[in-house]
Amino acid sequence: MTARFEDLPAQFTVRAPAKINLHLGVGAPREDGYHPLLTVYQAVGLHDDVTVRPAPDWSVEVAVPDWMDAGQLPRLEDNIVTRAADLLAAHHGVPRTGAVDVVKAIPVAGGMAGGSADAAAALVALDRLWGTGTTDEDLLRIAAELGSDVPFALIGGSALGTGRGELVQRVEDAGTWWWVAVPSDRGLSTPQVYRHFDELSPHAPAQPPPADDLIAALASGVPEALAAALHNDLQEPAIALRPELGDLLDRGEAAGALRGLISGSGPTCVFLCSSPDHAREVAATLADPDGGGEHPTVLVANGAVSGAHLVEYA
Repeated sequence: MTARFEDLPAQFTVRAPAKINLHLGVGAPREDGYHPLLTVYQAVGLHDDVTVRPAPDWSVEVAVPDWMDAGQLPRLEDNIVTRAADLLAAHHGVPRTGAVDVVKAIPVAGGMAGGSADAAAALVALDRLWGTGTTDEDLLRIAAELGSDVPFALIGGSALGTGRGELVQRVEDAGTWWWVAVPSDRGLSTPQVYRHFDELSPHAPAQPPPADDLIAALASGVPEALAAALHNDLQEPAIALRPELGDLLDRGEAAGALRGLISGSGPTCVFLCSSPDHAREVAATLADPDGGGEHPTVLVANGAVSGAHLVEYA
């Protein structure tokens, strides 16, 4: 039963994490144009917060840090938070109302699924604001309609994704992993990366092969084993389109990272490190212009972390 407006709390804040594709295998495009994926996700400690409050109409405001380009954010009518609200409201037959504030810390258009995190957080927050009591199964189904990465943003941790990435199953993860992330000051078109993948891989298999080595490395908890198993089929086409990303991967590994990887379709590059201190050392080297670094924004994050979760309400 839907709660009465006057009974609802003043606000809910839900936090959702960024993701890294530790393994991203891509198959040949299907007839519908989608590429079958087999991926192993990890949620890492870069988060967006979505706060919702009761309101008679609908609004979305987005705040970004100084290092992030607000010009890359979508218009209100195209915002995935609005689309998430539309689907949840239609599922329950309730009006789409509320004032939404999004505070971003996940790079925009960076291959770390910041938009998907916002959608997942909005679904959880609005479900509580509206008192609709959506089941976990229905939340995951709605999330899958919004995008391949949204179900994982709800679940978090480390997980295997199949289909287009939207079918998610947790995997054993015995480690605490440390990452350095270097966002780019300009985006990289995901459709363009996939098109270039098709050009470079005309004989890609209908279904990508399993990620057994990666899953075993997670279960081992050994950073060097995970470094050896990291894989991304989209890395080659992304570097072909933006060669400087390959240069950045080389610099990160020269700075001591166990392994560098492009996150998803890019352009954010991530570097696996062996400990918190090691991650801070690599980050400092990449950020230091006197040491050959040229990246004003370098982020450190741990994994795996929880999916979308309530952090406060009043």
